[in-house]
Amino acid sequence: MEQIREWHDTMDPARAAAMHAVLHRSGPAPAQGDPLPPFWHYIHFWEVQPSALLGRDGHPKTGGFIPDLGLPRRMWAGGSLTFHAPLIIGTKASKRSRITDVSEKPGKTGPLAIVSISHEIHQNDRLCISETQRLIYRGETDRNAPTPPTAPTNEVIRRSRHFSTVDLFRYSALTVNGHRIHYDRDYARDVEGYPDLVVHGPLLAQKLIELGESMLDGLKTFEFRAISPAFDTEEITFCALPVANGIDLWARASDGRLCMSAFAT
Repeated sequence: MEQIREWHDTMDPARAAAMHAVLHRSGPAPAQGDPLPPFWHYIHFWEVQPSALLGRDGHPKTGGFIPDLGLPRRMWAGGSLTFHAPLIIGTKASKRSRITDVSEKPGKTGPLAIVSISHEIHQNDRLCISETQRLIYRGETDRNAPTPPTAPTNEVIRRSRHFSTVDLFRYSALTVNGHRIHYDRDYARDVEGYPDLVVHGPLLAQKLIELGESMLDGLKTFEFRAISPAFDTEEITFCALPVANGIDLWARASDGRLCMSAFAT
C-alpha cells in the first residue's frame, strides 16, 4: 500500500519572525500577508512525536511512514524544489507527502538505503511548492569514510558564516528536528563518529537559496546535494557562479572540502 501523509498548518507570523532572527537576516521580519521566503516551509507542518516513538538519534522511529530497513543512521542527502507560487504568511496551507522510492545498495562504507519522498504544498487551492526529498540510511559508523572532494574556488560571489551551538539549537527547535548530531556533542562523536556537532543540511541549503535568490529575479527551482558534513567549529563559505541557465552554488568548509553543491534558476 502506498504510504501517504497529510498535514495542515497556518503559516504563523511568529515562526517567520523567529526564522528571520535565527538566519541573522537584516531589516524587518516578514509579517502577516507577506510571502513566506523560499524554503521556510520547513518551520511548518511539524511532525511531533512522543519520546517513546523516537529512535536513539532523536528522530521519529522508522517502521511507520518510512519503512524500517535495519539501518540506524539517517541523513538528508539532498533534494529538488519547484516554487510555483509564494506561500502567504498567516494563511492556512496543506502538505501531502508520499514515498516514491526505496532502494538499497552497497556503499563505500557499507550498506545504505535511499528513500525518496514527494511533497506537495497547497494554499487556497493552488499548488505552491513541489519537492522531492532524498534521505540516506546507513549502518553503524564507519570511521574509514572516503576523503570528500575539494570544493571549487572560481566563485564570483561568496558569503561566509560560522554556525554556533546556539544557532544549531535554535534551528533544531524551530524545525522540530530532534537529531542529536546537531546538539549532543558526545553522541555526535561517540555514536555517529563525527568530530563535532553537524550543521543541518537544510540550513546549508537555506543559505545557498538566499545567495541564489539574491542574484536572480525570483527563484523558480533549486536542487541540492549533500557531499560532506559541515561542523560548528569551522567557518563555511557559500559560493555562487552564474552560468548560462542559472546559478551554480556550493558550500565550502574551512579546509577546502566540498560540503554541498546546488543549482538554482
